[in-house]
Amino acid sequence: MLDGVLLLDKPEGLSSNHALQRAKRTVDARKAGHTGTLDPFATGLLICCFGRATKISAAMLEADKVYEATVAFGEETDSGDLTGHIVARADAVPAVTADQLESALAGFRGEIEQIPPMVSALKRDGKPLYEYARQGIELERPPRRITIHALDLLSCDGVSARLRVHCSKGTYVRTLAQDIGRRLGCLGHLSALRRTAVGPFTIEHAVGLEALQAMAAPQSALIPLHALPDGLRPASVSTEEITL
Repeated sequence: MLDGVLLLDKPEGLSSNHALQRAKRTVDARKAGHTGTLDPFATGLLICCFGRATKISAAMLEADKVYEATVAFGEETDSGDLTGHIVARADAVPAVTADQLESALAGFRGEIEQIPPMVSALKRDGKPLYEYARQGIELERPPRRITIHALDLLSCDGVSARLRVHCSKGTYVRTLAQDIGRRLGCLGHLSALRRTAVGPFTIEHAVGLEALQAMAAPQSALIPLHALPDGLRPASVSTEEITL
C-alpha cells in the first residue's frame, strides 16, 4: 500500500473530492482522503493523504488555515460568494478607501462570533443546511466562536479588496466577506479564494494537478510518513522507518 501526504494545488473548477480522486489514480494509491474541503471555485492547498497517512486527517481538520480572499463590494449573494444569486445591491457604486477598510477590519480580528451560512454542510435534523436553502427555507443558526489570528489588507481599488486571512478551524471566509461588506455599509461577497497554508504545510511546496500527472514518477511528490512534522507522524510508523 502506498503511504504518504501530497500537497496538491487544487485548480479552479474541481471539487475537492474530484481533485483527490484524480490524484489518487495518478499515484496509484488504494486508500485516500483529504483534510479540508475547498469549494470548486476556490484554489490552493489541498492536503491529500494516502494509505496510513489518512490517520493524520483528524489532526489536520483542527489546524489553522491561511487564505488569500478577494471581496467584491456592492452586492450580496445568498451563498456569500460569487456562485450564489444576488439578493441585495448597494444604492450607489462603492468607493471603499483603504482607510475605511482598515477601520472595518479591526473589528474582525481576534475571537469573534460568526453565524454559519445556510449554504453549508452543517447538519440540522440529519440534513445539511444547503438542502434547506435550496428549498428556500431559512433556519436560525446559533453563532459559533472562531478566531481570526490575522487579517491583513493586501490591496484595495475601491470596488474590491484582497485580504490575507489567518483563521481557526470552522471559519467561513465567505461569511467574513459578507460581514465586512455589511460593516462598511456597501455590502459584499467573496469573489475569489486561495488557500495558502494548513497547519505546518504551505502552498510553496504544493504541486499542481497537471504537473503531477505529467511526472514520470508521481509518487516522488509525496511526503513519506517518516518526514511528516512532529505530532503528525502516525504512531504506527516504526523507529526503523523514521531512521531510513
